[in-house]
Amino acid sequence: MLDVSVRANGVRFAVRVQPRASKSGVDGVHGDALKVRLAAPPVDGAANAALVALLAELLAVPRRAVRIVLGLQSRAKVVEVDGIGAEQVHLLARHPRKQP
Repeated sequence: MLDVSVRANGVRFAVRVQPRASKSGVDGVHGDALKVRLAAPPVDGAANAALVALLAELLAVPRRAVRIVLGLQSRAKVVEVDGIGAEQVHLLARHPRKQP
């Protein structure tokens, strides 16, 4: 079950990243984390930048509203997103989407 913590300005949740996937997108839940596939390789921060861009696009927030707060060099990350509620993250997890 995806664990989403409500914060003062938004939400915080765990993400499990699979870099070098054929397509970028959300692929459901892995344990208590949102499973995200990224086409970008985990080199020079490319996968982190791709994760921020993808989540911002899918959650309809500006990129500056998405921050990786833990796990910059790990597949297991914790992300904060300002300006949304927990239901938006749960909705994204229930209805996985690929990047257009």
